[in-house]
Amino acid sequence: MADGDIRDGGTRGRRSAPAALLGLVLALFVALVSAIAAAVPAAAMEPIAVPTDIDALELTRAVEFYREGSDRIQVSTAPGPDGIVRRIEVRARGAETAPTWAVFALANNTDEQLDRLVVAPHFRLSGSGLIWPDLGASRIAAITPSQGFAPERQTSPDADVFLITLDPGTVVTFVAELRTEQLPQITLWTPNAYKDNVNSYTLYRGIVLGISGLLALFLTILFVVKGSMMFPATAALAWTVLAYLCIDFGFWNKVFNVQLGNDQIYRAGSEVMIAVTLVIFLYAYLNLNRWHFRYSQVVLITLTVLGALLAVAFYDPSIASGIARMALAVLGVLGLLLIVGLAFHGYDRAIMLIPTWLIFIAWLVGTGLTVSGELANDIVQPALSGGLVLLVLLLGFTVMQHAFAGGPIADGLINDAERRALALTGAGDVIWDWDVARDRIYTSAEAEVSLGLKRGTLEGPARDWLEILHPQDRDRFRATLDAVVEQRRGRIGQSFRLRAQDGHYLWFRLRARPILGGDGEVIRCVGTLLDITDAKTAQERLLHDAVHDNLTGLPNRELFLDRLGAAMTRAQLDGSPRAAVFLIDIDRFRQVNESLGLAVGDSILLTVARRLGRLLQPIDSLARIDGDHFGIILLSEQTPDRVAAFADAVRRAIRAAIAFHEQEVFLTSSIGIAMHDRESRDPLEFLKDAEIATAYAKRLGGDRIETFRPSLRSGANDAFTLESDLRRALEREEMQVFYQPIVRIETREIAGFEALLRWDHPKRGRISPLDFIPAAERSGLIVQLGLFALDRAARQLGQWQQSLPGGEALFMSVNVSSRQLLRHDLLNDVKGVLSRTSLAKGSLKLELTESLVMENPEFAAQMLARLRELGAGISLDDFGTGYSSLSYLQRLPIDTLKIDQSFLKGGGRNRMTILRAIVALAHDLGLEIVAEGAESEDDATELTNLGCDYVQGYFFGAPMSADDVRKQFEKKPAKARA
Repeated sequence: MADGDIRDGGTRGRRSAPAALLGLVLALFVALVSAIAAAVPAAAMEPIAVPTDIDALELTRAVEFYREGSDRIQVSTAPGPDGIVRRIEVRARGAETAPTWAVFALANNTDEQLDRLVVAPHFRLSGSGLIWPDLGASRIAAITPSQGFAPERQTSPDADVFLITLDPGTVVTFVAELRTEQLPQITLWTPNAYKDNVNSYTLYRGIVLGISGLLALFLTILFVVKGSMMFPATAALAWTVLAYLCIDFGFWNKVFNVQLGNDQIYRAGSEVMIAVTLVIFLYAYLNLNRWHFRYSQVVLITLTVLGALLAVAFYDPSIASGIARMALAVLGVLGLLLIVGLAFHGYDRAIMLIPTWLIFIAWLVGTGLTVSGELANDIVQPALSGGLVLLVLLLGFTVMQHAFAGGPIADGLINDAERRALALTGAGDVIWDWDVARDRIYTSAEAEVSLGLKRGTLEGPARDWLEILHPQDRDRFRATLDAVVEQRRGRIGQSFRLRAQDGHYLWFRLRARPILGGDGEVIRCVGTLLDITDAKTAQERLLHDAVHDNLTGLPNRELFLDRLGAAMTRAQLDGSPRAAVFLIDIDRFRQVNESLGLAVGDSILLTVARRLGRLLQPIDSLARIDGDHFGIILLSEQTPDRVAAFADAVRRAIRAAIAFHEQEVFLTSSIGIAMHDRESRDPLEFLKDAEIATAYAKRLGGDRIETFRPSLRSGANDAFTLESDLRRALEREEMQVFYQPIVRIETREIAGFEALLRWDHPKRGRISPLDFIPAAERSGLIVQLGLFALDRAARQLGQWQQSLPGGEALFMSVNVSSRQLLRHDLLNDVKGVLSRTSLAKGSLKLELTESLVMENPEFAAQMLARLRELGAGISLDDFGTGYSSLSYLQRLPIDTLKIDQSFLKGGGRNRMTILRAIVALAHDLGLEIVAEGAESEDDATELTNLGCDYVQGYFFGAPMSADDVRKQFEKKPAKARA
């Protein structure tokens, strides 16, 4: 017997009384047999009786699997008719060095010889799995029986088929050498029944393939004839399904030289392509690029991922197939949601696709039950293949129904007259026809519908139209019609208003031309009537918005100046009341926006506008000039005392508390007044006088009322000149940076400097920072000044750290303004300065005043933390002069606290107590202390006793230039500098 050895494993004891030595030998022999039995497969198998009246016998559940890890196996055979259990050893014949073995036993209890076919299909959809599915392969390499001749392999493209012969009254154990670890199904068939089964499925498969092929070819031909993109998408899906069926039915194995069971790559690729073509079909049929551009992006990404699966199929077909199957399930659900959503929007294509897609969902459910093993009937797999063809057939019918449902208009088969009629319908124009000879006007029903009139109301003589025309449009309408008839030429192009049923007027535009008869007289006027109410409303809204403020609805600056000019003109011509112009500037309104937010600021402006509006008479005017500036043209009051009383009422209205979210906001205002003297003047100059008065009130601290007088104009000019000179000073580099020493109080040695700006004006000499810093704030130049000081100071510190003895320990403090802190560009400015100078970390200290930080502590904390990350030090200046919160002090990322000089200069019995508390607080928080304003030895001694770290003041040095600093360092002996 080929490759198998049959060994008798039965033992029969003898019933004689053994001697003691013989008993010992037998005991050892029994133990040895037990050990050998434990080393080989366990108990013998139960044989399956082969009936003669059944065509197919399922053996899958009766098979036992062994994985020996070697190229041979020893198994116990099923007991024969004599009850003896034997062992059979089988060696592998295939290429696997350690194959999986399948063992089963068959019993022929009849008196005749039985021929049967052992059939193991290459691919079985049922139970193949969703993730890492089994895509089929040749299952059985060889079958070895325990007796008789070896089974003969039969030729079959779809399964491993072996012919076995069972002698009468025998029990045969079969050992099958497997090529794969799985054996989805193994069946015992009678030869004739198996042949009939194959032939019946061959006929069914041929019919399905024929229908699928004809459908794919038909859809392709329709694309050539019709040219719609729906057909190539559907045809591509049909060709893909045809390819899948050819693989599933084993057709490719007959056309191409594909080894039996080795078509996993083709099967996985076809499943991926079904998903790809289904996505393309949905995109093309539903015309998704029309609905939203993101649909196109999603489809492109999906196709890219699915296309990548084709490459994965060559590497691992099982992974590609599993992902494709899951993609089909997800596509079915998402496609249903998309189709239903578009159907609710009234999209006809989506509505027509719903029945077919529901069948597709049912097919997916059946396929899912099949691959999971819930449906294991042999007819399920062919039924699902036929269902797939049915789906493509239904999709083809849906596409054709939509493509050919348009009639001649959809096909473009219309004449010129029909095209003109369709154009009028699409444009929404109403036909207007005036039969001049019979004096009858005809209009389409759309005009009467939009006006809410009964049908036929607009039909009749032209004079009947005068009743529903707006009174201001009647004469113009009548004159236009008469002119066309009399002159027998020209065109009618006119806009007018027609009264609707509810009394409102709608705007219409009439465009018509006369038609002349054989005698040269006008016989008809034909044209279109278009409802332009929305356009007119939009035009009026644009005109209103052009001269009104969007937030408050008040007149803007342009309309204010126009009304001011009109009031001045009337006062000059007919002695009308002269105008008094009020310009109202809300004080510190920027802080309201920064602390409470822009939305709250807008609400406050609306409240202020309403309060001011209640103070005015009908002849007065209120406008929002810009931002937090309001203007009033007062005509109702003429005497100076009444104007002053009105100004005081305005100030009190603004000062009244504004409730907001359980808190109250208090505002003040600076009010400038300019009185018209009935002279011919430009309104803009008049407004500028009020602006000058307002600026003067603001310079005096705000919450004031100032009346313009000519002397204020010179002061305003001085301020403007100062701002212009400051701008030129930056361009000409007239600004200089001076450095005031900061001394370490224990050693009285210079530890650092504070950078201070100085301006030597070429004509006015040195200008105090108290004068040019506010001018820089007003003009917005403070940001450029701050960046200039920061860059110069950092460069100078870098030179000193490299050249001066002990200079590497020096630090530099530079002041930062509120505008700089609120700009995110400050981070980039500091980062750029530090990268250019390579300063020691923390040696460049940014000084911010306590009041500046507390304006917006949350934002300041974030900005300061990011500045610290860049390598800058943070110093809190003027500590104790504002209204800071100690809770914020511990959250702010500062390293130095500067005590304002007012604590050192001021008197009072609690001064020392407060200073001592500040120093102790700073040291407990790990902060260094710098005291300002030391001007004597007593001040220095007092600060030393308090425990301050550094001191700054004129006693230790006034601000000096960079050259003076270098000279001072050179004068000191080396020991002192060390």
